[in-house]
Amino acid sequence: MPQHGTRQSARGGSAAWALVITSVAGFMAALDNLVVTTALPSIREDLGGALHDLEWTVSAYTLTFAVLLMFGAALGDRFGRRRLFVVGITVFTAASAAAAMAPGIDSLIAARAVQGVGAAIMMPLTLTLLTAAVPAERRGMAYGIWGAVNGLAVASGPLVGGSLTEHISWQWIFWLNVPLGLALLPLARLRLAESYGTGAPLDIPGTLLASGGLFGVVYGLVRGPVDGWTGSVVLTALFAGVALLVGFVLYSTRAKNPMLPMRLFRSRAFAGVNAASLLMFLGMFGSIFLLSQYMQGVLGYSPTEAGLRMLPWTGMPMLVAPIAGILSDRIGGRPVVAAGLFLQAAGLGYLASVITADASYAIQLPGLIISGVGMALYFAPASALVMSSVAAKEQGIASGANNALREVGGALGIAVMSSIFAAQGGYASAQTFVDGLRPAVAVGAAMVALGGVAALAIPARRRTGGQGTTAPKTDPASEPASEPVDEPAPELAPEPALAPTAPTPRH
Repeated sequence: MPQHGTRQSARGGSAAWALVITSVAGFMAALDNLVVTTALPSIREDLGGALHDLEWTVSAYTLTFAVLLMFGAALGDRFGRRRLFVVGITVFTAASAAAAMAPGIDSLIAARAVQGVGAAIMMPLTLTLLTAAVPAERRGMAYGIWGAVNGLAVASGPLVGGSLTEHISWQWIFWLNVPLGLALLPLARLRLAESYGTGAPLDIPGTLLASGGLFGVVYGLVRGPVDGWTGSVVLTALFAGVALLVGFVLYSTRAKNPMLPMRLFRSRAFAGVNAASLLMFLGMFGSIFLLSQYMQGVLGYSPTEAGLRMLPWTGMPMLVAPIAGILSDRIGGRPVVAAGLFLQAAGLGYLASVITADASYAIQLPGLIISGVGMALYFAPASALVMSSVAAKEQGIASGANNALREVGGALGIAVMSSIFAAQGGYASAQTFVDGLRPAVAVGAAMVALGGVAALAIPARRRTGGQGTTAPKTDPASEPASEPVDEPAPELAPEPALAPTAPTPRH
């Protein structure tokens, strides 16, 4: 049996290599959340399919990704994180090639679902592998770079998808993953150290309850706008999903070795950052999904032009990341994340108020810039807050849970905001599109603002003196009841600080 906890493999691995490998893998998985959005018109022209079929090219990936994330993390903790990470990359790369060669819309949707399976295995393991490789005193910079790269991927999806679609073909949004995946496979085996979790057996009942519940809820929300919210399939999926998730919570409070210990949510840090992440992705994903179509379908921009005009939103984090790092160093991650969410909400609210059928780009620009600044302030410190809120041996499942909630938020965002859009407007004309878009984006802004409120629930940090070190305020009710394994991280690690020079921005 392997020795559980982190251990170096014979070949070992450096912190720099771990950062490069995990960041590139995370970029691939996050990019594919929204890379399809600006390619949808070209895909429809080439493969056919109704509008709800096109939604499934986005939702099929998000659905399997969200449903299996915690299971992927649990498999890695049990059988070896590096081993399962390599499996995830292999599945993701092969499915990307299958999507690129898809002869019809149904086969494309199927390939996207398998892509999500691969991403669900590799994505939560990126943070735990990175944590195992990087010394405690350098994790702040590593988390900052990892979070920024993943945020950039989510935000740049529409631009990358639009550029490849217009100048080459839509198939290249998937072919792009193949050489990256093939390059990562040998690097992961040679440069990453193997590590394990607690050694507890797999929680099969918990896995089935959580996966089934997430599938029911997300499936019902995706199908609601198409089949109608009172349809028997939609109502059955929603009620069954909620019932299974309630069962999962009740089961996990009593199980000896649950997949997701409910006591983790007694930590205000863990509960707050996860609630903030879910709401952030709900508002942001739904808004990008609709706004990218608005720029093409209403304002008449090409896919590349639409992506470029969203750069003040998606590219602004490149400039703001150093400032986010300095602020997080000095005042901690909580106020930085909260400020970012409130700015993102303000930017979306502004866009909802100025969008018209013939709105000039200049009038939209302030909202895009404000949203970009807010996105940068959120992404970089959020991962550090998640990983520092739990014991070292539970960082794998904490990462999986946070990523699952992000992806569920993204799926909910697309489903909920598409439903609002369909109820208030539609695709019949430019004006009806705007009639549906404005209330949908306004709801997205409200959701992100609620995320900012949730971030304020995270305990503040107090100075302990010496080299800017910080520690959490004492909050016995919020500390996870677990002991660390043989890793350099303490039971409740101090919140890592971001390096001021970390680069940065999508389940």
